[in-house]
Amino acid sequence: MFQTVWVSSPRSWGLRQPDCHCAGKQTSWKCGFVRTINQHPCPRHDPKGPGKARMLKKIQICLCFFFVSGILYEISLLSGCFFSYMPMPKHFLTPEQVLSLGKSIIFLETTERLEPPPLVSCSVESAARTYQNRPIVLFMKGLTNDTALDLNSSYAAFSLLSSMKNVFIFPLQMETVFQETPLLQWYNQVVPELEKNWVHVSSDASRLALIWKYGGIYMDTDVISIRPIPEESFLAAQKSQFSSNGIFGFPAHHKFIWDCMENFVLKYNGNIWGNQGPFLMTRMLKTICNLTDFNGTEDHSCQNISFLNPQRFYPIPYPAWGRYYEVWDKSPNFSHSYALHLWNFMNHNRKAVIAGSNTLAEELYKAYCPTTYEDLIQNAELENFTFYEDT
Repeated sequence: MFQTVWVSSPRSWGLRQPDCHCAGKQTSWKCGFVRTINQHPCPRHDPKGPGKARMLKKIQICLCFFFVSGILYEISLLSGCFFSYMPMPKHFLTPEQVLSLGKSIIFLETTERLEPPPLVSCSVESAARTYQNRPIVLFMKGLTNDTALDLNSSYAAFSLLSSMKNVFIFPLQMETVFQETPLLQWYNQVVPELEKNWVHVSSDASRLALIWKYGGIYMDTDVISIRPIPEESFLAAQKSQFSSNGIFGFPAHHKFIWDCMENFVLKYNGNIWGNQGPFLMTRMLKTICNLTDFNGTEDHSCQNISFLNPQRFYPIPYPAWGRYYEVWDKSPNFSHSYALHLWNFMNHNRKAVIAGSNTLAEELYKAYCPTTYEDLIQNAELENFTFYEDT
């Protein structure tokens, strides 16, 4: 029989570890525990005693190590410090293991391209820097489980993003994503080749399913993060009484997202751009909230959902999207913004960030995705200059 009581180390009290008494009870101190044991009298001489004692001590040290390691791992998960104590190399983790933490920042690439352009890389990098203790997950439709994603990849952006400790790149497998959601039946019936806006529609559906299943924040790949979003359940107003779906966040299994998926299927019309995206979010928000115009920079709230002011993500509205690629006399500090949407859909790749152009977009790249700016823009400019000089 023994009794176990948690105490601090005897050394911290200035006490000496008790020796073995040849009769009666023995008190032993191991790994912060005090244990009282009824024993038979100690033999006068046991030649195997020292060896056994050393072996028992090693076993106890090992057990203590695993005990403390387990506590540290649990604390790291509870505190959100997932990347300060990674239990295994990140390339062994599955999407479910990463997303199940519920704090992911999710990006989607629903085209077949395998090389993320600089704006996509900047969006992911800026999120990784802004949310250093949260997983940043980029799903790419063009990837398969057999696609090699290592640091020696021929795609520069892959190497850049893969080297960031909290960035994960996974294949986008829509049929798996839509399992156990209202979207699965729709997906099994739709014919992508006949859809006018399939890239956008499939992205609209995927983001809803992922956020409903796992929770977190969804962001478009043309959103540059500049400071953390303090809200957990939120929609982003593109303008008064109109919600975007380019960035939103909810905990897992939130009723609003489930209702959005049901309405996605019920009111599906793939020929109308945005019908399953911003128009869906807006009409669903209007069913539960009385939307009014914004005054100043205040946010609105309805049924525990924050409807964030357009200044939070859209301080430059879409008709003025070209201003991001202009030179400003004095760059704005965007003090009321959490992130900036660069309206790449409006851009149609007509304008890009060029090293030395001094545009607002270049200043944002330098400040919030410096690795992308240096590796993908400055180096590209240098390579082009060298090429023309050689020619």
